[in-house]
Amino acid sequence: MNIKRVFQVRKRPKAIARAGIMLAAAFTLAGCQGSSLGSLPGSAITTGQGPAVSGEVIGTGSVRVGLLLPLSAGGGQSIGTVFRNAAELALANFPNSDIQLLVKDTTGTAEGGRAAAQSAIAEGAELILGPVFAPAVSGAGAVARSSGIPVVAFSTDVSVASRGIYLLSFLPQGDVSRIIGYAGTQGKRSFAALIPDDSYGAVTEAAFRQEVGRIGARIVSIQRYKLNGSDTSDLIAKTNAIGDAIGKIDSLYIPAGGGVAPLVVQTLAQKGIKTGAVKILGSGQWDGPNMKNNPIMAGSWYPGPDDTGFKAFSARYQAAYGSAPPRNATLAYDGVTLAAGLVRSAGPQRFSTRILTNRDGFIGIDGLFRFRPNGENERGLAVYQLTGSGVQVISPAPRDFRSGT
Repeated sequence: MNIKRVFQVRKRPKAIARAGIMLAAAFTLAGCQGSSLGSLPGSAITTGQGPAVSGEVIGTGSVRVGLLLPLSAGGGQSIGTVFRNAAELALANFPNSDIQLLVKDTTGTAEGGRAAAQSAIAEGAELILGPVFAPAVSGAGAVARSSGIPVVAFSTDVSVASRGIYLLSFLPQGDVSRIIGYAGTQGKRSFAALIPDDSYGAVTEAAFRQEVGRIGARIVSIQRYKLNGSDTSDLIAKTNAIGDAIGKIDSLYIPAGGGVAPLVVQTLAQKGIKTGAVKILGSGQWDGPNMKNNPIMAGSWYPGPDDTGFKAFSARYQAAYGSAPPRNATLAYDGVTLAAGLVRSAGPQRFSTRILTNRDGFIGIDGLFRFRPNGENERGLAVYQLTGSGVQVISPAPRDFRSGT
């Protein structure tokens, strides 16, 4: 990133928030080190004139930020630890950051989220990062809202988003908008979809219907399927039903990850149904080696963030903690970098609604993003084409919301 350009952007009042995160990203990509990381689990400390802090603390800055994670939740300990490590790495890569992270365990529950938020706010937190799971976000959000403290959470459940409770995660609506919108620019006009019959599927289907309508196309068929463990009988039955529409469509949307899309394509092929004229479309859930290296999926498209930043982040994480991070670990990294950047660039209004929802947005490890007033987000996503032995970018991620480039 061009550091000179960053400092030029910082002078623009309307782009002050974007400048903060761009500045943070510039230091990060340069691999700068130097933040002093204090970590004092189980002890109480006093920084400046603020109240005493209990529990683990990362950083020694004057601005306190709560970091709410499922550190002891059943099945959640791993992701809690990963996010905590990513947050620590963010401070290490942001020289002279003036923030202090108050790490609180939510246990992954609404009650735990509520208690964690109460503790962080009582200890002077001006912003809450996290929680990860929707119930904990609901609990923490209720406390934070009544205290006037904004929350930047990591859940993908849009039902917990609201004014002041912002989601930093990758949302189904963003995936649908990018891939269907791109398909429309490539002349696709007749769509079908195979969508899981669950809460994710419900959100995805609503977004799918809206986006297909927006581009002036038509929906020929939507099939909803259930998966019961390894039982794929319903998926296969709904795939056969979709097969009846193949000659009437030019695009088939299969958002679920794992082995769903390859099974669908294989099932259609075994039935003698030719899909050569139909473009198979997916979501960010496809972003994994099993999909990227599956020859049967060659030619398919899916949306995702520019992965250049993640590759660099992953290498630093592995060097620091001895294991490769999951793809969503960047959420904690970008959350901390956002907070540190705003403290540096936005003054006393750093976490105000005006700053957090500015239309220019921010640039982090995963590229361009901005928060909507309703708590949801928009992201600048690329479109990838599977080659059978990897991926290639066929539509780059935008770097500017105003120009779309």
